[in-house]
Parts: sequence; structure tokens; C-alpha cells
Amino acid sequence: MVKVGRSAAVAAVAAMALALAACGSSTDKPSAGGSGGSAESRTLTLWHYEGADSAMGKAWAEAIKEFEASHPGVKVKFEEKGFEQIQKTAGMVLNSDQAPDIMEYNKGNATAGLLSKQGLLSDLSEEAAKRGWDKALSPSLQTTAKYDERGIMGSGKWYGVPNYGEYVMVYYNKDAFKKAGIEIPTTFEEFTAALDKFAKEDVTPIDTGGAEYPAQQIFYMLALSKAQRAWVDTFQLYKGKTDFHGPEFTYAAQTFADWVKKGYISKDAAGIKAEDMGVSFIGGKFPIMISGSWWYGRFQEQIKDFDWTSSLFPGNKMAPGSSGNLWVVPEKSKNKDLAYDFIDITMSKKIQNLLGNSGGVPVAADAAAISDPKSKELIENFNTLSSQDGLAFYPDWPAPGYYDVMVSGVQELINGSKTPDQVLDELAGPYNDNLADIGN
Repeated sequence: MVKVGRSAAVAAVAAMALALAACGSSTDKPSAGGSGGSAESRTLTLWHYEGADSAMGKAWAEAIKEFEASHPGVKVKFEEKGFEQIQKTAGMVLNSDQAPDIMEYNKGNATAGLLSKQGLLSDLSEEAAKRGWDKALSPSLQTTAKYDERGIMGSGKWYGVPNYGEYVMVYYNKDAFKKAGIEIPTTFEEFTAALDKFAKEDVTPIDTGGAEYPAQQIFYMLALSKAQRAWVDTFQLYKGKTDFHGPEFTYAAQTFADWVKKGYISKDAAGIKAEDMGVSFIGGKFPIMISGSWWYGRFQEQIKDFDWTSSLFPGNKMAPGSSGNLWVVPEKSKNKDLAYDFIDITMSKKIQNLLGNSGGVPVAADAAAISDPKSKELIENFNTLSSQDGLAFYPDWPAPGYYDVMVSGVQELINGSKTPDQVLDELAGPYNDNLADIGN
């Protein structure tokens, strides 16, 4: 999946958001009909792509029940869409009369920023102030909610509302490690030693998907292992010129290609999708999976046959991560007032607490209400990452269409069809073209 004109410092997002929630906001009191008159015989069409067993899927399902209970006569027409489906068709659909009233959409310059620049999303600034979203969300969470006239995140008008946090981590099958006689690694050296030992025992250690977002996030994680915050700001915020043959991306491309050669990543991964990756880990077929917190709740629900844990990527101070995806209201929404009410409900303490106890990272929960031990671990790791200014967004964010560029480039590293230098040239081209287009 994808993912800024503010200061470089990223605050301790979850901790600040949880504290802010204690101050109270209008989000606990959704209106019965919004500002659009009678709610009688109306339908709110909602799209999102969260799995039913995920933390977000559970929370949004409960939010739909809450919404219908508080809006007599209104029905929610939920249409489940795939991440890739929305990613590729949103611009066309939102410019038609088939646009939903509210939808989940990927945050960042290349996605929500592009749609805002094209006039396809509603300006939520007035609602954010009126309903207290601007108070409930910490400044760093607001980064992905706001976009300027160029579609660059971090300042300008509100075009979306994030209501969870997310980050990329390492998931470990503890039983597989125990069987192999390997300790769960705490340093990068221990991590690569574990990869090597598994590979020498003819076990492919890393579960990933090169056909979609997972593999490119490993590539970016490796770049971040050699990066400082200034490099992230240059790449993501256009604060200078990114050298694609500098030490960060060069190390990432060479190391990723080397991991494939050593058998740490299967060549078959080039054709694997994210869902297949997750199902393989749930089935105990791999000892390691490097991916996002969005899998956490599903793993809690579905992994029954082995013990598992997670940690931040060993040795890294930064990782792909940010606020979660956004609720956006298409400009052609026929029921904007109801859409705003639904967003309010997803920001209520009841829904946020459910999100936190289901394996998600809430932004406006009551900290004392998060009782699940694994959920506490998830949120504590997020707090650690964000407190060290470690949220580095996602590699596909900077330019429109860059998601597909990243997928293709990493697939070429897996296939060995291009050298690392050739792949970096391919990544540089569209990025620099977009830089020129926005006048930087």
C-alpha cells in the first residue's frame, strides 16, 4: 500500500493522541441527521478495504451499527473494495456519478494529494474545526490530512481524517525459531545471522509479496537503515534533491538483491500478492514476515497453531509508518452531512477503544481501556518509534504513479532482470519528472 510541509520532528503520535482524547471532543456526540435535513429514507454509501478480521474492519463494522442506531431511517450501504482496486480506479470513479459518499483512501502526495489537487475531494477544514478533529489529532497525525494547492501533504486544507496509526515491523514465528535453535534477534547482525542459518537449512526465512506493496517496504526499510531524518525530508518533502545513487538507496538495492541470491527471499515472491503473503505466514510457512501493523489484529484472530511475536526492525531508528489511511468525502458525495457524522463516530472513544483492543493503533482512545497484552505491545512499539522521530512515511508517496514504479523496480531486483544501478535509474526518472512538474 502508500503513504509535507511541516517540521521534521514527528511527535509521539499514539501517546499524544491518547492523552488528547482525555480532554474530550465533539466526536463522542454524533448528530442524528447532520446538516442536510431529514435523515429519513437515506443511504450512506461507504467503501473501505479493511479485512473483516482486522482491527480496523472490526471497528468500522461496529461504527456502522452505531451510525444506523443514531440515524433512524438511514441505511449504510457498505461496499468492500480491494486496496489495489481503489488505488487504480479512484480518480476515474470519483469523477463520475458512481462516487461513494465516503471512502477509505491512501494518504500521501501521490494519492490523496493528487485527488485533492484534481478537485475530487471535499474540503473538510470547516468540519474538522467544528467537530473537534483538529483537537483530537496530534500535529504529526494531521500531516497526512492536509494538502496544499500542489497536492503536497502537511499544510493547507483538510481533505481527509486519519483515525489510526500504522507502521512496518517484523513478525516472528517463535515456534519456527525455537525449532531451528535461533533466538529472536535484537540487532541487525543477529537478524542477518538468523536469515543465513534458515537459508542454509533450506528454509526461505522472509515471507513477502513482490506483486504489491510488501517487498518495496522491505527495500525502503533497508534504505532507512542508512538514513537520517534529513534524507527522509529530502525524499518525501522535496527539501532538496534526492540522490538515488547515494548510500541509502544504493545499500537498499544491493542488499535486497543480495538477500534474493542468498535465498533469504524467494524468487517466486515477484508474483506474490500481499494477501497470499499474509495467509502463508498465518499458515506457519515462513519464520519471518516484514509488513505493517494492519496485519496485527488478523494475526491475533487467526493464528492458532504457533506462538508469534513482533518487534521494530532490528537496528533501525526509522521505519515506514504514519497515520493510517484516510476517510475522505468525494466532492460528488450526495450525503456529505452523513459522511461527516460517520467519521465522527469512528473517532468516538467506544470505537477507538475497540480498535486498540483488537490489534490496531488508535488515535483517540482512553489509554486505560486498552487491556489486551498484545495490543499494548503493538502500541508501545509504535510509541517507541514515533518518540525517536522514526515515522518515515512510505516509498511510493512522493509522486503520482510511483507505487507501480516501486513495485516494478523491486520485482526486477527479485527476478534479477535488472542490476541494482539500473533499478535505481528507473526509480529516479519519474521522481525527478514530478519534482520538475511541481516547480521544485
